Amino acid sequence: VWLPIDGWNGKFHVSGNGGMAGVISYGAMATALSRGYAAASTDTGHVRPGAGGFDASWAIGHPELVVDFGHRSLHVTADNGKLITEAFYSRAPRFSYYVGCSKGGQQGLMEAQRYPNDFDGIVAGNPANDWTRFYAGAHLWYSLATLRSTASYIPRSKLALLADAVNTACDALDGLEDGILDDPRACTFDPSDLTCPSNRDDDSCLTPAQVETVHNIWAGSRTSDGEVIFPGLVPGGENGPGGGWGTWVTGSEPFTSLHWRAAEGFFKYMVFEDPDWNFRTFNFDDDLDFALDKVGGELDSANPNLDRFRDTGSKLIVYHGWSDPDISPLGSINYYEDVLAHYDDASGDRAAALSETQEFFRLFMVPGLGHCRGGPGYNQLDPLTALERWVEDGIAPNEIIGSRVEDGIVVRTRPLCPYPEAAKWDGIGDPDDAASFACVRED
Repeated sequence: VWLPIDGWNGKFHVSGNGGMAGVISYGAMATALSRGYAAASTDTGHVRPGAGGFDASWAIGHPELVVDFGHRSLHVTADNGKLITEAFYSRAPRFSYYVGCSKGGQQGLMEAQRYPNDFDGIVAGNPANDWTRFYAGAHLWYSLATLRSTASYIPRSKLALLADAVNTACDALDGLEDGILDDPRACTFDPSDLTCPSNRDDDSCLTPAQVETVHNIWAGSRTSDGEVIFPGLVPGGENGPGGGWGTWVTGSEPFTSLHWRAAEGFFKYMVFEDPDWNFRTFNFDDDLDFALDKVGGELDSANPNLDRFRDTGSKLIVYHGWSDPDISPLGSINYYEDVLAHYDDASGDRAAALSETQEFFRLFMVPGLGHCRGGPGYNQLDPLTALERWVEDGIAPNEIIGSRVEDGIVVRTRPLCPYPEAAKWDGIGDPDDAASFACVRED
């Protein structure tokens, strides 16, 4: 817990983690401190051994650490951090906020679902909230797609080919050719169009095995009876700056991608507790059920019932980058739809359910944003300021401005709209200026 000597804004802030945690989020704490917050963070109860952000060897034989990692540590940090803040300043914080992305997004949604009294406002970015299904149906599924055989692997040198072909086919669907797919769900590009002629394999085409890899990654994972485990990645941003497919899907060579490292560590040490576990043996029916029974109750924050959080008067902002190469943006949309369905079941009216949900929970999809950062599109946004206005002044965010920043200079802005609305260009104004767009709902 860091406490400003001067200029305390009277509020408390907790920063989330990434990957398998194990470190204090000092950078995020410093940002909160610079805004006047009393700032806190947790390593979630273990210290990373130094083997990278997805090392999970600490979990073997320690179910209590899995509980800490899943939810308990952040709750204890929130409780104790507020008590320390009150003791130091002789008054309690006026408001408490949480901000996190990726694992931090999972933590934020876990707080809303399990500990709804901890925070007045929560920002959960690119959340890995459906943790167990995500690790099986994304991290492991994408790894198997690329490593099923030596022919299945797509080298980094071919990613520009795929990204350019996607943009050529789909960039203009939103009315602007700007290198960004505003809603990749509208893109129907078939990677088979890039298939190499017989006996050819160079950077100008994809082999049939590599085409199948792309198909498998975009299609997402299913059990043998067709049940969706986790949605696939969506087209756009494959060669995006700041960690596109070259970091997450392909790596510099086979068995170096972040999807592979994450999947191997989680299942080897946290699920099966077997250092000799072989990822090729995973059964997406039986082993997924085993994983859900083993750790899902502590790690998964996919419960759509947010009644207790709503009833506290707290507010929730979730955002997700459309070009996320790690966690499919469809996962956040699916969770939001599950929440709407929960309130739809209660009211019998989807429009009423949306209105009720948006009183306390809004989802913002960000065109071209990668995994929490980077990507070809809008790579900076400030959801915390929007959340403060919502919590403290009762002004709900009807838009959040997204910016494209290159070399420290803002080169483009766009309103980010509460789902299911999306920003539409007026066809007249500067397409690089947010003022030329309006949030429109088309469904």
